[in-house]
Amino acid sequence: MNWTQVFSDTYIVGFILLFFRFGALFMAVPIFSHNSIPASTKAAMAFFFTIVFYSSMPPLAIPITVPSIILAILSELFFGLAIGTILQIAFNAITFAGGQISFMMGFSMASAIDPQSGISMPIISQFLSLMALMVIFSIDMHHWMLLFIDGSLQNIPLGGFIMSEDFFNYVIKAMSNMFLVGFMIAFPITALSWLADVIFGMLMKTMPQFNLLVIGFPIKIIVSFVVLIATFSTIMLILKGQMLEAFNFLEMFF
Repeated sequence: MNWTQVFSDTYIVGFILLFFRFGALFMAVPIFSHNSIPASTKAAMAFFFTIVFYSSMPPLAIPITVPSIILAILSELFFGLAIGTILQIAFNAITFAGGQISFMMGFSMASAIDPQSGISMPIISQFLSLMALMVIFSIDMHHWMLLFIDGSLQNIPLGGFIMSEDFFNYVIKAMSNMFLVGFMIAFPITALSWLADVIFGMLMKTMPQFNLLVIGFPIKIIVSFVVLIATFSTIMLILKGQMLEAFNFLEMFF
């Protein structure tokens, strides 16, 4: 890069568009969009990585006019939102499963503010969500995202992203798969809870003095926790597979 051209209109607009690409990434992707990270910190991170990847930025292909720059900024925002939507759907499978598990354990009323999304969710969902974040960091997916943005500069020019029909088809398929995977993760605890309800019902018929609230629910919670601990590694492997599948789709689609 000729340093006499760094402050030309083309490179300044390119710098702004690259900043919006990283900014949209930090707003939408589950790893970087954590609610506990201040917006100023996300903006500073976007500015820092814009400077780091500025030298690998390809020449700008759009005309330097106000309408084209506005459309290019919107294109970069949609690019980040598209990435975040695909990864968030894969990530939410475990949150949905945690909600089902909490309901079967009787913890549906025991909710807390999730630090990632800032909304109230069952404590089992929050626990699995935090563990899922640790798994994502353990496989270096946050580094993959930065490398993906670097590779996207060559395949998708700044301001040139357009949502295609394949993206919407994948989102619809991923949404249905999210519920399927969530039910699959929660099935062991759900099945045992139903079995426990049948057994407790039979005991109440044969032994009317059996107190379900005092004896039955604690046993049901203990059994659910034992099953959750036994299947925890499998749950994290399923999440890892879902995230890798979503990331592979990003590489093929974008």
